[in-house]
This record gives sequence, structure tokens and C-alpha cells, in this order.
Amino acid sequence: MSHVGVGPRAVMRSVAFLTAGVLAVPALAACTSEEPKGKPLAGPDTAAAARARVADGGTLRWAADSVPETLNAYQSDADATTARVAQAVLPSMYRMDETGRPARNADYLESAEVVDTEPKQVVVYKLNQQAVWSDGREIGAADFAAQWRALAGKDSAYWTARNAGYDRIEKIERGGDDLEVKVTFSRPYADWKSLFSPLYPKDVMGTPDAFNDGARRQLKVTAGPFAVQRVDTKEDEVVLTGNPRWWGEPAKLEQIVLRSVPRDKRVSQLASGKLDLAEIDPETAEEVTVAAGPRDAGTGTPLMGPEGSPSASRQGRSAAQALRSWAIAKGSDEDAADEETLAREEREEALAKRERRQRALSGFEVRKSLEPAYTQLALNGADGPLADERVRRAVARALDRGKLAKAVLGPLGLPAEPVGSHVALAGQPAYSDGSGALGEQNAKEARALLADAGWVPGGPVKKPKEAEKAAGAEGDKKSDGKESEDDDGTYIVGEDEKNDGGNDGKNEADAKDDGADQESGEKHSSGKNTAQGGAPGAYAPKGTAAPAAAEAPVAKDGKALTLRFVLPSGPGSDALRTVADRVSDMLEKIGVGTDITKVPDESYFKDHIASGEYDLALYSWPASAYPATDARPIYAKPVPAADGSLNVAQNYTRVGTDQVDQLFDRAMGTLDEGEARDLLRKADSRIWAAAGSIPLYQRPQLVAARKNLANTGAFGFETPVYQDMGFLKKGANGSRPSATPSS
Repeated sequence: MSHVGVGPRAVMRSVAFLTAGVLAVPALAACTSEEPKGKPLAGPDTAAAARARVADGGTLRWAADSVPETLNAYQSDADATTARVAQAVLPSMYRMDETGRPARNADYLESAEVVDTEPKQVVVYKLNQQAVWSDGREIGAADFAAQWRALAGKDSAYWTARNAGYDRIEKIERGGDDLEVKVTFSRPYADWKSLFSPLYPKDVMGTPDAFNDGARRQLKVTAGPFAVQRVDTKEDEVVLTGNPRWWGEPAKLEQIVLRSVPRDKRVSQLASGKLDLAEIDPETAEEVTVAAGPRDAGTGTPLMGPEGSPSASRQGRSAAQALRSWAIAKGSDEDAADEETLAREEREEALAKRERRQRALSGFEVRKSLEPAYTQLALNGADGPLADERVRRAVARALDRGKLAKAVLGPLGLPAEPVGSHVALAGQPAYSDGSGALGEQNAKEARALLADAGWVPGGPVKKPKEAEKAAGAEGDKKSDGKESEDDDGTYIVGEDEKNDGGNDGKNEADAKDDGADQESGEKHSSGKNTAQGGAPGAYAPKGTAAPAAAEAPVAKDGKALTLRFVLPSGPGSDALRTVADRVSDMLEKIGVGTDITKVPDESYFKDHIASGEYDLALYSWPASAYPATDARPIYAKPVPAADGSLNVAQNYTRVGTDQVDQLFDRAMGTLDEGEARDLLRKADSRIWAAAGSIPLYQRPQLVAARKNLANTGAFGFETPVYQDMGFLKKGANGSRPSATPSS
């Protein structure tokens, strides 16, 4: 489940598919270290094929999360579908390549370079001489200037989501000819390549009314391989058609239909032939993989069912026939036998329906990579126990991030490496594992940090007055540490019967029993799967080591340390709930309890993460090719607003320092790429040390695609090339790169 928008930068960092003292920044050397050579953990998996192998024509039906509220990517309610449309129909000066770096988009830009740094930074763009808007007008300085004025933040009549970078521009002028655009900056700006991607025509950006309302449901003027034909809210789809004025390689597809389909409905739409391409969850991926596997030559059914058993339909038929024969042979009433047979036939029909679905899904395959996004554990440092940095660090030191990554990515066959940076992902220039500033997992040191903060094991715990008034067995049951679940769906972790040793010393199969049930998201207690319901270890073979004693809950001032852990409850969040259960187990080992509350998806971010109503939460941030600009608002120190509230920008953990802010500002203001990388890594180390956000793993990207669909699927870092997408010619084959790049 994604609580982060993915797409152009204007969308990516505006939403989450969530304090330390003032410090002065010491003098840092202007390092110019060479860019480290690294590769992404997983490359794109798009069934790449040469354009000559792709047929002309056809309609690609592509599942989307929504029909967008706006087609203006610079507005606050833009979403991932807005971004997808913008990529297909609008110019971008730079796009992201497969390694997560910005790459010049030759369809629009012949060159762009910094031509002056003193007294001001000046960048000259030379545009592709064939680049025109769909109304025939050349793309030029007037469009650049209109977008700058709209996004600079100086005119409040424009309802913009952000102005990062545009606020540093001093002026925009026509260059030596109509194909040159000269941009002068008032202050140096390292991430200048992030600007004008996407670029809207002056018709959209020229006035506040046009910006605010004119591009919400239509884009009359575009300049991409596709154009917006219509946004159909009744049919829940956006229809893109080929742009007749497109000057680049012509689009292979005749149409792209972006259809809003909920995640839990996508597999049925794939099976019914209503979709060709859809991002899917692991359960659907398993079903598609099974359906695409080897099949029985006689029946056409998969040789192995989803559980690895012989085809269930054949089992059902033979069982039904045997039951009827037995009933008649034994002299049973034939009507009764027929009733039994009817029930079996109904079951057979259900199984036959399932096999028809599998047969339909056999035309698809799963393409997988890692999203350019990472999932983090957020620790709300605004108030409560986590306002103390020592407690946050203790929580972070209790986590085995490698095990958490393996739990999510291992079963999918994807690289299960924990993320080591807040500002970049593996393979990007700024990436470096800065987690050493926090320290490795160490339960002993975590407990010492808690003790230093006054939270000690076995301390007296005062009962709330309301609880003391409650009488009866229910109150006794809770105080005895038994499992309980309130009617509101809140599950209290750490109050059920536990194996005293937790997962220590277990084999992997045992550890799985301690994970979450992916259907319900509820936690399994390791101490309950004992023979004959006996005590843990009572029936262990002779010589088995006794489990270690459980860590007593820590308490302070008569109150146990229990953290509110908020999670989304909807379909597609199984991985988050699995991770949350394992995090809870790890925290229990240092005496910290968790109170897991599952809330509706629609309220998860707005009512809990953004409003600060949580202690612990899991959500994701997208990666960026421009971390100095895009990461700063996520980790910036919150500042008091004029009305007395706290302005947190996008820092939903409320943890930040002046030192981190200054490091980001310096990285944003230097044109020395080596120096910028070093400053970003220093900022990342300090973010780790503050322990407000703990990166866990790069998110999996699973896409079901028709087997004959080329140049699309799981893109990883790479920006899609929409004009190359299409269906293979008969007899043509695409290539299937591995999800893990070759060495």
C-alpha cells in the first residue's frame, strides 16, 4: 500500500504510496570526492524490445489508483495518476534514468549548461528545434517565464503546492535565438536540473485562474507523444491518444486508457480481460505466477494449484464420483446421494470457475523490481516518551532491519537489503550507509538508553483509576498478561502469553509462526503452539536449551512504556502489518510495549500521520534525483507558525535540528557535485543520530502484464518512455532482464 505519491517531483514529495537542540554547523571542507560506483539493487523489468518488434496500434488498458482531481502536477491535490498523465503528454527537460540519476530528455532539450557562476548562476537551455505545442506554437522562453512566475511563491493568487527552486530564479530571458532560454538565479542552486519538468504551456501558467482551474479536468495544449482525449469521471478513466504534432519517434499505441481500479479488484479485471497492465499485491502475483506456469496437456489446468497440490478440480470430480458410487453401493437413498452429489457439483462449478480464471491469467506474467521509494518506521518526537532522544534511539537500536527487509522482500525473490540512507537509494550518487551514526542492533545498549532516560525494568506500574474501579474476571485477565482485543479493533501487543525467549534461538520456521497472519494482520504468539497446549518447552526433546527469560516491561513514574502504533487496515497493507508485528516483537525484548491500532486507509495519513496522532507508524517516501531540494522539507526542523501552531512542512516525525537544515541548505547552494554529496551524507548521519525516522527497506514493485506487452512493467527508477510501449508483433519476443542487475 502506498501512502506516497509517485511521479514528477512536484507530486512525489508533496504527499507521503510521516527536537533536538540548536547546533552550529562546524566548518566543513569543500570536498570533491569522486562519485562512488554503485548499482541499484534491482533494475527495471519491462520486457524491453526494439521498436521494430512492436506492432503499430492497439489500446493499453492500465490500472490506476484514481481518476485525478487535477491534471496540474503543481497543485496540492495532484496524485500519482496526475504524474503519469504529465509524463505522457508534457515536456520534461530531464527524466530519471535506470540508476536514479537525471538524464537530459533529447526530445525537448539539445543541451543545458551553467554558463556563468559569477556574479550570478546562469543556465542556458537550447531546445529541440522541432519541439512545438499541439497548437503549433514553439516551446520557448514565454513558457519558462510563465511557469517561473506561477511557482515562485510571490503571488498568493496561484494555489501552488510548492516553489522549491523557482524561488531562486531572478529572471528568465530569450537567448540568442528563439530556441535559447536564459535563466539567471538570484542564489546558486545545485538542483537546477529539477526545474521545468514537467513544463506546462503559458496558457496554463499565465494567469491564476488558468493555473487554479483551467487544467484540472482538461489539457487543451500538450507537447508529448500522447494528448489527453478526455477525463471520464463516470467511467473512472483517463483516455490518452496519439499526438499528431509529435515530432519524436511516433507512439506505437493508438490509445492508453488509465482506468481507476481498486487494488483488491485488479485480479478479477485482469482475468476478465478488462486490463492489460496493473500493479498488484504479492497474493495476486502468486496467483498470476501459478496460472502462467506449466499446465496439464489434457485439461489445460495448472499442474500444481496455489498450494502446490494437484489441480483441485480434478480432485473434486473424482471425489464426487466416488461419493455417489459409494452411497448407491451401500443401499443409501439415491435422493440423498444425489443431494450430496449436487453439493459436490456446486463445488466443482466453483473450482471450474477458478480454473477458467487461471486459464485467463495464464496470458499474464509478473514483472518485478524495487520501487524508487523506501518504507520507514516513523517515531513521533513531538511529545510523550519519544520526545526524549534516548528513548527514540533505544527503539531504533532494538530493530533488526535486515530481518524486516527479508520478511517483506525475501519471499518475492527481490534483494532484501535494508536501506542505509534517508536521502538516496542504493545506486544513486548520494547513497552511503549512514546508519553507523545510530549504531547496530544491540538490545543491551537499547536497555541502557532506556534506563538513562528513567525507564527501568520491573518498575511499579500504577493502574489507571478507571481500571481500578472495574471488577470481574476481565480486569484480572488483562492484568495477568493474557491476550485481549477491544471492540474498537485495537490490539494490545505484549499482553499475550509469550515464549520467554521470544525468537532467540529459533529456526526460521518457528520465527514465521511469530509473524503476522497476512489476512487478518493479527499477531501470533510464539508461546501458544506447544504440544497439547502445555507450557513453552515442556515437550521439547531432551537436551534442548531452556528459553531465556523475557525482559520485564520498563516503567517510569508508575507508568509502563507503551507506544501507540498506528497502521492502515485496508487491502494491500498486509506487508505493513507483518512488519509492525515483528517490530513489536523486537521492542518487547527491551521491555517496550506497543498498542497497535488499525485505521481506515482514507484517514490513516490525514488524521493520524499528518496530525501527529501516533507514536510509531509505517509509511513510505519516494526517492529523488534531487535530494538537497526534495529531502529538506521532510527532515527540516519544525518552526512555530504565526498562529502559535507548529509548522512541520513534511516532517511528520517532528524531529529536526538546525544543523541538518544548514547542511541541506549548503548542499542546495553549491555547484560542486562532490561537495554536495558529502554535505548530504553528513546531513543523513545526523538524521540517523536523531532517530526520528528509521529507513527499513526499498518497496517491492510487482506488475502483472500481458506476456506480449513490451517496454512497460516494473520500471524501477526509470521514467517510462511512453512512445515505445506496445504489443509485440506476432512471433516477436521481448527480453526479460533479471530483477537483480548483473555484475
